[in-house]
Parts: sequence; structure tokens; C-alpha cells
Amino acid sequence: MNVRNALHRLPLAVLMALSIASCGKQGAATGEPPAPEVGVVTLAPQPIDLSIELPGRTSAYRIAEVRPQVQGIIERRLFTEGSEVKAGQALYQIDAAPYRAAVARAQADLANAEAQQNAARLAAERSASLVGSGLVSKQDDDNLQAAARSSAAAVASAKAALESAQIDLAYAQIRSPISGRIGRSLVTEGALVQGGQAQPLATVAQLDPIYVDVTESSADLLRLREELSAGRLQRVDESNARVTLELENGARYPHDGKLQFTEVTVDEGTGSVLLRAEFPNPDRLLLPGMFVRARLPEGKASQALLVPQAAVSRNARGEAVVLLVGPDNKAVERVIQIDRVVDNQWLVKTGLASGDQIIVEGLQKVRAGSAVKPMPAGQSLPGSAPAPADAPPADAAPAPAGQGA
Repeated sequence: MNVRNALHRLPLAVLMALSIASCGKQGAATGEPPAPEVGVVTLAPQPIDLSIELPGRTSAYRIAEVRPQVQGIIERRLFTEGSEVKAGQALYQIDAAPYRAAVARAQADLANAEAQQNAARLAAERSASLVGSGLVSKQDDDNLQAAARSSAAAVASAKAALESAQIDLAYAQIRSPISGRIGRSLVTEGALVQGGQAQPLATVAQLDPIYVDVTESSADLLRLREELSAGRLQRVDESNARVTLELENGARYPHDGKLQFTEVTVDEGTGSVLLRAEFPNPDRLLLPGMFVRARLPEGKASQALLVPQAAVSRNARGEAVVLLVGPDNKAVERVIQIDRVVDNQWLVKTGLASGDQIIVEGLQKVRAGSAVKPMPAGQSLPGSAPAPADAPPADAAPAPAGQGA
């Protein structure tokens, strides 16, 4: 029985020996996996234009809501919706017949008061000339003088009533309070309107110039003020910085504006500040409510180092880091300080130097300390030959000696 068991175990032992020998030969033939190919960019200093970019929205320079000041029926609309109107231009005509009648009545009252004043004045003059001779008593003269003054006051009151009636008649024609572009009409002919009503009839907005309201944190506002005081921001005058504008479609607005630092308040909830820039708008290209990006030119940096944003990540401490090709073609992690985004790239303050090779492609295949094969970024990275099924991955540690596949 023992001999039979030995005979059965002999082929299995032989097979295991042959398998171990085969794995040893295969491992010797395969060796270490090849270094992964990565795309790199070589840093070189370059001149760039520096600017501060702030998001914002446009708002009208002035807005006036057109409301009636007297009651009546709208007879006609005297403007074209969406057109330019001038200050004082007639916009609506209210039925003016009641107000013309009021003016006529006030004119008649004034004429009556002036006639009575004339009679009272003549009586007072005659009394004054006769009171000295004793033909008119002092009491009668005093009464006639008082009647003359009362008639003069009645004339003044009648004049005021006439002026008020004429004002109401003028208000029957509703006029634009400012020059600008008028929107749609909110009422039509035949509508009854009230003086001082809450609902406006239309809205007029002055669009030239136009405001751009931008939001900035209070801390950045302090830095902005320092840069303006230090002269690092371009100015349009002694107190205002020059601002350029980028539209929603990415096009540059053809006119430059100026940033105004007056009348800013800090939002207690967000800590943000509303700044206002003023832009000329002769072509009415900017309309209220547009989203834009305001840029404050700071000048030029002649030796700037730019790193693609895809190459920058954060470590566990929140520091900005990049992988670069170090000595012996091994990946090295480097902590850097970044300043701002310039055309989808980070402007580097410290941590890198000219000539450094930054890994921008194939980052998922390498880690700090691993060997790499650098190639210029943008070129196709041909894949290496498929590794055997039992080969370890590129970033795995080599198997300890003596272990089989």
C-alpha cells in the first residue's frame, strides 16, 4: 500500500518541480516592468499681462418709472416701445377735457377777484384822501383799507388756483422724466389711471453710460486698494482704476471703463463688497442684467512661470503640489505656491524654476519616487506591450525572491 501511494505521489512532485522551474525561467525572461511613459512640459519664463478678474452684472445708470400724477382715461400712447426717448418727451395723453374746464373756471374766478380788487382799491384811495378833512370817519377808512387788502389776497388766491389748474392740465400729458430707452407699455388706450398709483405705466432706463456691479471679498478689496495706491493698477485719473470688460460670449468690450470705490458696503452675511465700474455705452451693446467679467490691468510680468491647471493637485495638508521629472527619470513631488489663473494656467510664485519638467499627462500611472519615461506633452503616448497575466502592476513592489508566479 505504501509503495502504491509513493507511486501516486511521484508524478505530482515531478509536476510541481517542473512548474517551479518554468516560473523561474519565465520571471527571468520577463524582468522588471518598463517605466510608464508620461507627457511633460518644460517650464520657461515668458512675459504675460497681469490683471484682476471680477465677475459682475450690468445695471442701468438711471432708471425712472413713469407714473401719472392726475386721474383720467388714457387716450393715446405717444411713443414706440423699445425706442430712445428724451427728457420731457410726451409719452401718454390723458383725457384733458376736465382739466381744461378747471383752467377756464379758475381764469374766470381770477377775473372776478381782480375786478373786486380794483373797486376796493379805488374806494380805499378815495377814503384816504378824505379822512383828513373829516368827511370820512377813521373807522370807515380803516374798513375800506382792510377791504382793499382782502381783495388783493383774493386775487393772489385766484392766481394760485389758476396755476394749480394749469399744472393739472399739463400733467394730463405724461412726459419722460429722463432721457434713455423706454421699455414696453404696461397700459393701453382706454385704461383708467390714478395720480400716484403704485403700478408704473412704463420704465425708462439710461444706458449711456452704464454701470457694471462686481462682487469682491472685503479682504481682496483691501488688496485692491493697496495695489491702486502703489500704482500697480492702471489708472484713468488720479482716483479711478482702468477696467476692461469681457462679454458673455468671450468677446472684449471695445470701450474701457473706470472703477469707482465710493459708496461700497460689506455684506455681513457673506463678507463680500459690491464695487461699481462705469462704462460708456454709445452703441447700447450692454443691457441691464448682462453677466460680464471685469478685468483690472496690473501691468506685465516679464519672467512668469505658468503651469497647466491639470498638473496641480493638493496634498493632505492642502498645499498645491506637482509631479516633475527628477534625477534618474524618477517622479518627484514638489510643493509650490500659486498666485492666480492666467488663461487656464496657474501663475507660480515659488517652488519651481526654469527648465523643470512638469508631468501633465499620465499622472494616474505614476507616483512620487517611481521611474518614468518623459515625452513632450501633446504627443501620443504609445502603450507598452501587454504584460503577462501573472506580471505585477507598474506601481506594485517587486515580489519577494523565492515566490513563484
